[in-house]
Amino acid sequence: MKKLPDTLQRFMFENAPVRGELVHLENSWRSVLDRHNYPDVLRNLMGELCAAAVLLAATLKLQGSLVMQIQGKEKIRLVVVECTGDLQLRATAKWSGDLAQGGLAELVGDGLFTITLDPKDGKQAYQGIVALDGGSVAEILQNYMTRSEQLETRLWLAADGQCAAGMLLQRLPEYSDQAGRPEQPGRPEQDADAWQRATFLADTLKSEELLYEPAQTLIHRLYHEEDIRLFDAQPVAFSCSCSFHNVAQMLKMLGRDEVHNILEERDVVEVHCEFCNQRYEFDRVDAEMIFIDAVVLPASESRH
Repeated sequence: MKKLPDTLQRFMFENAPVRGELVHLENSWRSVLDRHNYPDVLRNLMGELCAAAVLLAATLKLQGSLVMQIQGKEKIRLVVVECTGDLQLRATAKWSGDLAQGGLAELVGDGLFTITLDPKDGKQAYQGIVALDGGSVAEILQNYMTRSEQLETRLWLAADGQCAAGMLLQRLPEYSDQAGRPEQPGRPEQDADAWQRATFLADTLKSEELLYEPAQTLIHRLYHEEDIRLFDAQPVAFSCSCSFHNVAQMLKMLGRDEVHNILEERDVVEVHCEFCNQRYEFDRVDAEMIFIDAVVLPASESRH
């Protein structure tokens, strides 16, 4: 089967207040899976969350990053998915015991699901609590989006051991063009039934189509009778922001005494990145250099 590029494809209905996005993840998704051996049910949930994170990050036009974090009280203990505004993705998870089939709410239990928008520019981050009301990741997130954005939103998500993919449709409050400008005199009258048609047709999508058909093929299959505008596809890639420098800064925040206590016990301070599986080691000399303000550790330096 032909490999598809990791891309986000945006589109909108020309004469109706409906916009959409399709995302396909293959290389980036495999980069997540190649670093950890996740049980199938957790793998598929993570894949759906990764696809959703890219769709939401693109919809919100972030300058920083969007972080989905689930702290569970059942067999799924932790899931973290992060997508930056330029569609750089990473994810990790922790679990306990054997995972049976089940929805997100069942596997997490009485846990906490949050979405954080981090501007990464010193400004305050925004965090929203996602209620676990729904039978699937798509239903849970579209309920949250409808309430928080006050825009009716539908999501279709799928994932397996090779790909993760998703589609998002949003019903806009008024006709708008690419720049979000309101309806102008002389534009064609809005199609009042377009939202119902768009979602009805999207409900005919099978998971295999979403995962393995190109975005433009799907859009044509669903909406060949509509006047659709396609935008340039945007690349998506796996990327982890960890580095020797960033880990050093984290250890500096722990304080000299705490770092020295670890060294007394283990001779080296070892830090393992859960996202990319990279390991960083600091011996006594490395640790002492952290607390010398005159020394600047190169951001590109990496030890493992």
